[in-house]
Amino acid sequence: MREAHPGDELYFESRESRVGSSFDASLLHEPVSVLRSRQPLVLSMTSTVTEAMRAMQADHTGCVVITDDGTVKSKVNGVFTERDVLFRIVDRGRNPAQLPLQEVMTPNPETLSVRSTVAYALNKMSVGGFRHIPVVDDEYRPAFVVSVRDVVEFLVEYFPREVLNLPPLEGVKPQKAREGA
Repeated sequence: MREAHPGDELYFESRESRVGSSFDASLLHEPVSVLRSRQPLVLSMTSTVTEAMRAMQADHTGCVVITDDGTVKSKVNGVFTERDVLFRIVDRGRNPAQLPLQEVMTPNPETLSVRSTVAYALNKMSVGGFRHIPVVDDEYRPAFVVSVRDVVEFLVEYFPREVLNLPPLEGVKPQKAREGA
């Protein structure tokens, strides 16, 4: 039997025959707390864009949660992400060292409850096009942040054979150096 590759008929037939057999959908009903998420990086609305970018670099994260006083004891007011740097700051002629986050953050962001499920997180990320979603407690204070990477690592952990043992794709050259995120 020939090997199936993405894009050909055999690939989709073999994929359809596997759906439901090796995938345990109950994993999607686990709470978001099972994801390897991190403590939120929290800054105040008056912190500057430069402070946020330096904090994101140091923490190796792409998202800052914004509260009034820059602590997890306050309610979430907004988020600032690496995408905001690209779309709201670069080539706009604004000085990031003097630009407060409140001027470029996403106010009143979509959030998840600490009781939300992995499926709900995936749904919000997919429908909203989000790469990061703050998870909040009952008082709307930041508990942690879920990223797409957290979800991918969760799935790889539970399905290592299906994900990590794939044959190389025909015609795809291995990447020599990592480029971008």
